[in-house]
Amino acid sequence: MELKEKTLVKKTILNGNLFNVRKDSVQLVNGDIVTRELIEHPGGACVAAFDENNNVYLVTQYRYGQQRSMVEFPAGKLAPGEDPRDCAKRELMEETGYVAGKLVFIGEFVPTGAYLQERIYMYYADDLTLVGQSLEPDEFLELSCMSFDKLIEKVLIGEITDGKTIAMALKIKALKERNLL
Repeated sequence: MELKEKTLVKKTILNGNLFNVRKDSVQLVNGDIVTRELIEHPGGACVAAFDENNNVYLVTQYRYGQQRSMVEFPAGKLAPGEDPRDCAKRELMEETGYVAGKLVFIGEFVPTGAYLQERIYMYYADDLTLVGQSLEPDEFLELSCMSFDKLIEKVLIGEITDGKTIAMALKIKALKERNLL
């Protein structure tokens, strides 16, 4: 059995600045017709930037959807037609002020596949050079640096709750333990 749904009708119900919302009519594998709500999002890139002492750079910013500040790896939305690697470089420089001599793609993260099209492209960075932070006019964040071991501890005890940061931190830990980074 092929597990695929056939889109019959696409109806945009919101055109937003960050994303669009659709309400589609789809046909299930068994032939039934149902409604699916979908958030269209262009995706983004996220960067875990390491210094020579195995410290990692993080940003703290207010997240309106959670109504609180959150600690995260630097990240941002893809511009139309932008290559994820270029987005990662741009976001790293804008949010931390660093450029990376080494930038390695380590995979994709899908925050929730049920109703969200967003894919986050994950990158590991090191060999950093400070060039100066360049935040967007509507971007307010605090930059911090902590040991990677401390970051893993904060993930494991639940102090860091951002999904992309959790996924990347644990993936990088596993890759480093296997000498793949």
